[in-house]
Amino acid sequence: MQMFAMLGQKPFEGIGCRMPQKFGETLKSWRGMRRRSQLDLALAAGVSARHISFLETGRARPSRAMVQSLCEELDVPRGARNLMLTSAGLAPAYEARALSAEEMAPMKAAVDWMLTRHAPYPAIALDRHWRLAALNPIAEIMFGAAGLQSGDSLLDAFLSNEALRSAILNLDDVEQLALARLRTELAHFGRDSVLEAAISALEQRVTNTPEDAHDVYALPAMMPTHYRVGGQDLSLFSTISQFGATEDIALADLRIELFFPADEATRVTLQNLSQ
Repeated sequence: MQMFAMLGQKPFEGIGCRMPQKFGETLKSWRGMRRRSQLDLALAAGVSARHISFLETGRARPSRAMVQSLCEELDVPRGARNLMLTSAGLAPAYEARALSAEEMAPMKAAVDWMLTRHAPYPAIALDRHWRLAALNPIAEIMFGAAGLQSGDSLLDAFLSNEALRSAILNLDDVEQLALARLRTELAHFGRDSVLEAAISALEQRVTNTPEDAHDVYALPAMMPTHYRVGGQDLSLFSTISQFGATEDIALADLRIELFFPADEATRVTLQNLSQ
């Protein structure tokens, strides 16, 4: 496996390009995205609503502790917290380290362990923009059939790689799920030009709601993705894991996606592929 060649690089790509530069405007923008009133935020942060107002209008300058407290209350991601700090004239607090760094060895080992031991089922590591940071051998087979490898954007491929799109037999369903997933991720990250562009592209294609797309009273417990790889059909669902309590930007954004067979035929096929 080619592991993590790009992880930790360009941590702010796609974020901040539309973010206001002044702290007050930035704070107001995040408060609006989180749908918090000045009074609600003030009570949670232990200050007065007047102080929040003064911060947003520039009549007061925040301390480092205040910026961090407000970021915690507004669930601002680590990269955007750096922008909040610098917009207030303060030094950034978070780095985006490469997993090859010595201090990151335990985390890299943890990712390697998860991907390797998930065989014979596919497993991948993705950054916030769905770039493939790592794939286990089974995932290399599955995505390699569409010409994808470590460092490629799965998001770009999902939107424009016809080999991948034609391999997804229930593409309409998967596009609906991807749109919902992207909207959830954007709500967390705030303004992000890469995610926003992908959402806009998918919105042009997805015309039905999940309820409209299925003539049933209740949706199924899960919606597997049906791939055709090498003339064989695979029915897969996935789980996503992230590191908890991390103060590193790249590590906080890294997601481990583990695929599982949704039926016995897929399980047998994956077992055979791994041999």
